[in-house]
Amino acid sequence: MDLDTRIRASFARQNMMQTLGARLVSVAPGAVSIEAAIRPDLQQQLGYAHAALAFAIGDSAAGYAALSVMPEDKEVVTSEMKVHLLAPAVGETLIARGRVIKPGRRLVIVSADVYAVKDGRETHAALLTGTTVPV
Repeated sequence: MDLDTRIRASFARQNMMQTLGARLVSVAPGAVSIEAAIRPDLQQQLGYAHAALAFAIGDSAAGYAALSVMPEDKEVVTSEMKVHLLAPAVGETLIARGRVIKPGRRLVIVSADVYAVKDGRETHAALLTGTTVPV
């Protein structure tokens, strides 16, 4: 199975991503992008995208980036993920760009940059760094 098909098939089984209305934007070896609309039901009390939305799509983008460098018989799970909230996530959409920092057989170090898109301009809203474990 080719890489794009493999990642998209796995993403389609992610019920949480479906609940959030997230969609897979791009897949490449070691890099995956996911976006989600900043719907009213996904905002916090000030009207910004809730940090949980940024974390969810960032974690998934980073995790799928890790999966993209794994053999076909492997999956990955997140063992830890840290989030730095950098700016209010104001706009129409959030986009998370995950990438592999250091691949490995036991641990894969990953990161994701999450941007709020408003009127075509991107604001860096969050930075996630973490570790996934092949299973």
